[in-house]
Amino acid sequence: MTRQSLSERTVIPVDGLSHVKGRTSPALIDTTVPAFFKEVIHRYGDHTAAVFQATGDRWTYAQLSRRVDRMAAGLLDLNLYKGDRIGIWAPNRPEWLITQFAAARIGLILVNINPAYRSSELEYVLNKVGVKALVTSTQFKSSAYLEMIREIAPELENSQPGRIRSRRLPSLRTVIQLGPDPAPGVFSFDEVMDRGGGGHRWRLDSISNGLLTFDSINIQFTSGTTGAPKGATLSHHNIVNNAIFCARAMRLQPGESLCIPVPLYHCFGMVLGNLSAAAYGAAMVFPGESFDARQTLVALEKERCSAVHGVPTMFAAMLDHPEFDRFDLSAMRTGIMAGAPCPITLMKRVIQELNCREITIAYGMTETSPISFQTEVHDHINHRVSTVGRIQPHAEAKIVNRDGSTVPVGDQGELLTRGYLVMKGYWKDDEITTNSIINGWMHTGDLATIDAHGYCRIVGRIKDMLIRGGENIYPAEIEEFLLQHPDIAQVQVFGVPDDKYGEQVCAWVVLRSNSNASEETIRDFCRGKIAHYKVPYYIRFVNEMPMTATGKPQKFKMREEMRKELNLESA
Repeated sequence: MTRQSLSERTVIPVDGLSHVKGRTSPALIDTTVPAFFKEVIHRYGDHTAAVFQATGDRWTYAQLSRRVDRMAAGLLDLNLYKGDRIGIWAPNRPEWLITQFAAARIGLILVNINPAYRSSELEYVLNKVGVKALVTSTQFKSSAYLEMIREIAPELENSQPGRIRSRRLPSLRTVIQLGPDPAPGVFSFDEVMDRGGGGHRWRLDSISNGLLTFDSINIQFTSGTTGAPKGATLSHHNIVNNAIFCARAMRLQPGESLCIPVPLYHCFGMVLGNLSAAAYGAAMVFPGESFDARQTLVALEKERCSAVHGVPTMFAAMLDHPEFDRFDLSAMRTGIMAGAPCPITLMKRVIQELNCREITIAYGMTETSPISFQTEVHDHINHRVSTVGRIQPHAEAKIVNRDGSTVPVGDQGELLTRGYLVMKGYWKDDEITTNSIINGWMHTGDLATIDAHGYCRIVGRIKDMLIRGGENIYPAEIEEFLLQHPDIAQVQVFGVPDDKYGEQVCAWVVLRSNSNASEETIRDFCRGKIAHYKVPYYIRFVNEMPMTATGKPQKFKMREEMRKELNLESA
């Protein structure tokens, strides 16, 4: 875990082509999650490891380690062994963190399940990867988890805990409930931890020592916006090294506190949050079970956090909170903003008002563990709003055209990444894996450019591109332009069917408070500044965008709503 000079992180393109390679020094760490965690305990055992604001739990790394071992031994007592899949379906709670490291301790493959999933999605993912045990909350917001499980597996009601036999969930044997008073057929989390004694505890080290660096350790499901969710399968090697490099890029220090309001089921929380903080003995601070702007501000002040993670909408929500000015955020320094482009006005506010003068921008995907590009803490503000930084160490990227040829510097094409960070594949989806990873290169599906200094700019998604009257239009370009309008807080652009042109440009807009902008004033703002065919034909004002749990816009929902509203079903 030695540090690396940021000035040595990146090799700029050579031969005038959009092809970059990260530095190869220092070497990748050849380790597993439990071996990594053991080293963390050795170095930082007396440092604060985790603070859960909602429950009041506060542990050092040594205390967290003892809880992890109790849970790991308890899981062994339930006949769970290396390679078995254990699902976790819960918001950001103390048990999530314990389960993450306990599963890895004995080589179980942790399956992260989106807390927003409903019964049909849950059934699909449990069966797709053959989950044998499921750790679950009882309730979160409008989701009654145990009710949905019983809907799929009514046999649970009359089963002995650990001996479920369900027709629709043939692999599932055990359900572990967070909180007291377990339902029929279910273990409580505390009961499993209480079973973790005796001989099972003595077996832990020998099991951990037998794990291999490239073993599968985590399955993370993609959002599934274009089809059934796919299970990206990650190894110890993937996530440990990626977490360390991202921590280095932020220059995290022992004793600092990293606020994690992003969901743990996603790589942003589990890898860039938990593992990155652990890499340098920083404290993981969890403001609540899910993102709340005020709770996050309270945590930043109370815990003197120096770093915070979030998508741009989270940062905007904190800055626009009516009580923002009463919080002391003088300890803030860095963090990661990712998931969507950051408007320059927002970046300036994050630096000046939130005091995150060293905030970094990161880009990646679940399939690359997740980060492949990241800005440096002292990059100019222009690089932090117009690019996603430069290639991470031990990673490689190139931009290719449709025939697979690498394009010249500055030209647009599909972004491909290669290196240690590329996933092992999609679980039991060999054909999709083969089509996505070709000769080691992960095809991201993102349109991008790389400049002469190695900075990458994401232009849009290939699948988001719309064609109006034969003209290729990239929504991200229009969104970036519209965000310069002083009255626009958020905007999403997409195509809707049109009988004459094939597609028309549609924009959903969230206005700033006290704005009186109209459709026509927004179109006037566009005229003469962008090509006429890029000016939105349809503009709809909304209070909020449909988002995934990680803050990514769901354009397919917007598109379907507009199709119905405009009676374009048959277009």
